[in-house]
Amino acid sequence: MALPPVRHRAMLTLNNVEVIYDGVILVLKGVSLEVREGGITTLLGANGAGKTTTLKAISGLLRTERGDVTKGSIELGGERIDRLRPYEVVRRGVVQVFEGRRVFEHLTTEENLVAGAHIQSEAQRVSGGIERVYEYFPRLRERRSVQAGYLSGGEQQMLVIGRALMSGPRVVLLDEPSLGLAPMLVEEIFEIVQRLNREQQLTVLLVEQNATLALGIAEHGYVMENGRIVLEGSAEALRSNADIKEFYLGLTEVGAKKSYRDVKHYKRRKRWLS
Repeated sequence: MALPPVRHRAMLTLNNVEVIYDGVILVLKGVSLEVREGGITTLLGANGAGKTTTLKAISGLLRTERGDVTKGSIELGGERIDRLRPYEVVRRGVVQVFEGRRVFEHLTTEENLVAGAHIQSEAQRVSGGIERVYEYFPRLRERRSVQAGYLSGGEQQMLVIGRALMSGPRVVLLDEPSLGLAPMLVEEIFEIVQRLNREQQLTVLLVEQNATLALGIAEHGYVMENGRIVLEGSAEALRSNADIKEFYLGLTEVGAKKSYRDVKHYKRRKRWLS
């Protein structure tokens, strides 16, 4: 007798979320997605699709840019967080790592890490958090006294992830970690993300344009276009999808490279909207 499928609890859920900027610009148009507890979920899409807006809706940072969640709800462990202030969202266990490696340039590496522990009240927990970060990113230990502005791009990316870990999050929202980095550094950082997920049971929502990388470590994925989710499925299913191969992985069905800048052809071929 076949066993029923195991159902995993959703840590983070977006239910039909609509986001409007300046009271008139509709950016997210009924976005629904789930991020499994202890899993890695990826959100794919081109520039301007609404991926970063989705992360800011979760982290509560929309209001700093005159944006609002006007419909739907965002839940963490079954409790709504879309009405909370950003620092309250962090206290609940959700932290966003921004694209572009936004370090505090004039602070040292270690001072950046301490800044990430602003919700921690015990010095022992702060020092313990720093040691854990150094375990995963040994290069940061070597550069602990160097001003962050003098770190390499890869080191800065490690630092912003490490700084996010200092708050002891349950969920990390990771925005374009591969942006502007050499392939070897990207591979190293993605391996560390996998380790954190596996060893710390860290739940990750990964926003990426590089579908090959993202689908290589995620278990489930969503494709976003023009503020809507247009496709979802397991990472394996998305990797084998003909449209994903052609327009996100750059491969046709016969394995030939094809540019996915051909927008007219792209729109005609989007079978997932039919």
